[in-house]
Amino acid sequence: MKEELDPKAQWIAVLPDDVANQIAAGEVVQRPASIVKELVENAVDAGATEIEVFVSDGGRHMVQVRDNGCGMSDLDARLAFERHATSKIKTAQDLFNLHTKGFRGEALASIAAVAQVELVTCRRGAEEGARLVVENSKVVVQEAAPPLPGSCFTVKQLFFSVPARRKFLKSARSEMGHVQEEFQRVALIHPEISFVLQHDKQVVYKLPAGSFKKRITDLFGAGYQEKLVDVKEDTSVVRISGFLVKPQFARKTRGEQYFFVNGRFIKSPALHHAVRDACKDMIAAEAHPGYFIRLEVDPNRLDVNIHPTKTEVKFEDERMIYTLLKSTVRQALGKSHVAPVLDFDQEQAFEHLLPKDLSQIRPPEVRVNPDYNPFESTKAGQQPKDWDDFYAVQSKESVDQLKLPGLSEEEEQFSFFQIKKTYLVVKMSGQLLILDQHRAHARVLYERLQKRVHAQKRSTQLSMFTETLSFQPQEYPLVVDMLPHLQAMGFDVEEFGPCTLVFRGVPPEAQNKSLKDLMERLMEDFKHQPGLGREDRLDSMLKRAAANMAVKAGYALKEEEAAQLVKDLMRCRMPWVSVHGKPVIVSLKIEELDERFGK
Repeated sequence: MKEELDPKAQWIAVLPDDVANQIAAGEVVQRPASIVKELVENAVDAGATEIEVFVSDGGRHMVQVRDNGCGMSDLDARLAFERHATSKIKTAQDLFNLHTKGFRGEALASIAAVAQVELVTCRRGAEEGARLVVENSKVVVQEAAPPLPGSCFTVKQLFFSVPARRKFLKSARSEMGHVQEEFQRVALIHPEISFVLQHDKQVVYKLPAGSFKKRITDLFGAGYQEKLVDVKEDTSVVRISGFLVKPQFARKTRGEQYFFVNGRFIKSPALHHAVRDACKDMIAAEAHPGYFIRLEVDPNRLDVNIHPTKTEVKFEDERMIYTLLKSTVRQALGKSHVAPVLDFDQEQAFEHLLPKDLSQIRPPEVRVNPDYNPFESTKAGQQPKDWDDFYAVQSKESVDQLKLPGLSEEEEQFSFFQIKKTYLVVKMSGQLLILDQHRAHARVLYERLQKRVHAQKRSTQLSMFTETLSFQPQEYPLVVDMLPHLQAMGFDVEEFGPCTLVFRGVPPEAQNKSLKDLMERLMEDFKHQPGLGREDRLDSMLKRAAANMAVKAGYALKEEEAAQLVKDLMRCRMPWVSVHGKPVIVSLKIEELDERFGK
């Protein structure tokens, strides 16, 4: 029986400020990258033209952001650490007319609740600056400082007051990858500001002020100069500008998809679908187009007050923006001659279709054979013209009978042929088996790789020439986490310079395959399964690698290749199911055929 409550007792209490700040910090401050994002955005809002970011131990030990913005007075500096203290808005109506990145007034209070923060700042034109030290949401030091222009925030020992959250931080390399990702998002949309990012006293980025295109090439490499297609449209609903990566450079992994709305980075599945749909005829089914697109919308038609991270927005005219964006991308591809465009006024290919003298045009003559009888049989021996192409593998009468181990002598023999360069039709043990050649080969490769990995017997085919692959800085920590799995699979690979791997050998099954495509597919799969254990992630990589290395639909198997595939599949532990749980074999018994024909 529950204890009876005192009807007059007070059970609801207002939480102390430090507890409330730690609760708010759970949404605003998730990792060191969150601190970089909030402080750099504040620097942009302060009108800075130079921003420097210094990170130690991936941000776990220290994050420092310096700027030459407007700075703060000693009173404003102290108020900045209070909850919901902001200079960005005054009334609720201002939420629908935002021109700054920050507006909630939660970031500094949340950071100070879970880390040690030092602020040195000076209002532009003032004779004296201020220095504050804040711990556990309390100002422990406030004193005068030299009148250096701008502000310098130093955040140390993230989550020192919340040890349970600190232990969930990843390795320094992994956390630094997230820091670079957030840094890139802000630096991209503000090419007019010079940025510096330094990690453990090593300069990662030094970005001078310049154009948007120059900023893209500074961040992602000079090779992007030739990969970009200009995208531009101006309407009463939205102004669109930026660049699209040419479809032939679309990648299997995400990471080069950037939307900015009114200078703010956002994530929008709907807008991503619009770009992808515009490029669908020019990229592979699993590839993702790259883009750096800026949208300018009337702030009154936009709601950014959806989530504390401010990466989600709601458009008043989302369907119209979707349509305009898709049309703009298609038009840009056409103008850059990436997509085929026909000009019927100038296209010479159509000139021969019409005679120069239109008087030569005559109506077509229709000829009818009155003696034709459709019920008469065709001439003996006549066959369809493409009958030989229909059977990519020789017909079963010409194929030698093959034997399978482990079956009785009567069951060992089978014959087969290929249909549409996709399926194998096999007669075996009194039934017809229809095999999907891609799924069958993937199953064979998966079980072969799995057996070698579990037996710790690496099989590597050394390459005549080494091959190097470079990765984006934010991708590289993920790639390093994949290295032990790649080596277990049979890749002879190691780190080679900044953000680069060198491959000296590959598993035999990966020979003559595109190493770049294979790595992109493995990365995409690895990235979206962070919650799996080591063995499960390795198994997932084996499945993805097997599917990528297997023969594809549309490949005409040679007779011996097809025969070997059938034999290898029948030796598999689970020949009936693909590596992704789909059917590999469809069985059709002779009795079923008799029943279908009513025999």
